[in-house]
Amino acid sequence: MTFWLTALLVWMAAGARVGRVLVKPATTARTAIVVAVAAVAVACTVAVPEIAVAVDNLLPRGVHNAYLSYGVVVSAWIVFAAATSVVAAAAWPVVSRLNLGRIALVIYTAGLLAVAVTLGWSTTFGWVMVLFGCAFIVVTGLRNLDWTALGRGIAIYTSGTALVGVLAALQVRQAMVRAPRPRHGEPFWAWPAYEIAALLIAFGAVWIVVELWVRARILLRRISVLHGTLVGRFPEVVAHDETGTSSQLRASDRVAHIMDALYLQSGGGVVIAAAGTPPRAVAARAQAVARWARNPLGDVVVDARWIAPPEGISPRGWVQAIALAFDAQTSAQTSTADAPVPK
Repeated sequence: MTFWLTALLVWMAAGARVGRVLVKPATTARTAIVVAVAAVAVACTVAVPEIAVAVDNLLPRGVHNAYLSYGVVVSAWIVFAAATSVVAAAAWPVVSRLNLGRIALVIYTAGLLAVAVTLGWSTTFGWVMVLFGCAFIVVTGLRNLDWTALGRGIAIYTSGTALVGVLAALQVRQAMVRAPRPRHGEPFWAWPAYEIAALLIAFGAVWIVVELWVRARILLRRISVLHGTLVGRFPEVVAHDETGTSSQLRASDRVAHIMDALYLQSGGGVVIAAAGTPPRAVAARAQAVARWARNPLGDVVVDARWIAPPEGISPRGWVQAIALAFDAQTSAQTSTADAPVPK
């Protein structure tokens, strides 16, 4: 069952990458990611024992020892290494967009030649090519790690590629000591490790999409009360022709609604002397703006200087800080109202 489940998950990741190419320009790097993840999906599918037997049966009777399915799996990993190498080449500063197309053509041509040699002569040669490709990808991935959504996706993808490279080296070593191949219809000895590598690669390929969706859903939930309050006062901040349906677009729209409503409530950019200078502490400033947003006629005076995001904070982060303070004050007010009256 794990064979089929792994193949299904990797194919889902490949489908997600295809969808991203359809909604955004199909650049050389984005297309290469689709090819790479699809190649991993093919490798996982053909490695399923039942599928491997069916592929081997495509050969004439009596030549099952040729292991066509084994050659197809190795070839799929070669295609993965070649396609991901194109993406890795795009990350090097010395490679321009104009040269990337030429480099991609050379890499794909070398990959196809390696596939032909693998299927017609030696799978060991194919594993050597996979090893070299994975080494280049891992070196490039380590150069581009950072603590961002893209950087975390690269880290996961690179981890899976490094595991593939280690397994390829073990396959080469096994061939050098002339270890016996798996019997017809049996999975490879290291298939559990290949499953883990394939899942890491698939998860890394879609990580940025998943993380942005999760963060957008969390933001929508956190700012829902503040958004409802301010839009109720200033419905004109919501454009009637807004057609964004994805979570990321809705989150961006609602952040803009809140900032516009706060701006209108402050008097449209009027500087009020009684407001004073906004504090540097983000938490204190967010609490003051939240109290003012709840009760504009209260004891807190705020002008446009207070509403602008503090230095180093994005509008999303600033609105989220205000929304958290707004919700905390709402909870505190509710608790106070529900408290029993002493006799």
